[in-house]
Amino acid sequence: MLQTIINAIRTKQLLSFTYDGLPRLVEPHAVGLSTAGNQVMRCFQVGGSHKKAGHDWELVKLEKIGGLVATGKYFAGPRPGYKRGDSALSTIHAEL
Repeated sequence: MLQTIINAIRTKQLLSFTYDGLPRLVEPHAVGLSTAGNQVMRCFQVGGSHKKAGHDWELVKLEKIGGLVATGKYFAGPRPGYKRGDSALSTIHAEL
């Protein structure tokens, strides 16, 4: 799973998965170890569902992701508001 996310970040490829039982379609921006010690991905959600409406940026735990698929569809690059060196990550494996 980690390598799929790293490859998707490097190639700017959309990812599809379920999280908390809900479908998600995201643009992955960074993946690494959170300051709390969890493997996480910072992503911008472009499709699917939310438990709480009104936000598009997500920090998702890799352990809660199911059915991860690289879609073969691509995005242009970082979304406005993205900052390299995400402060929520103590270690970054890959980032845009």
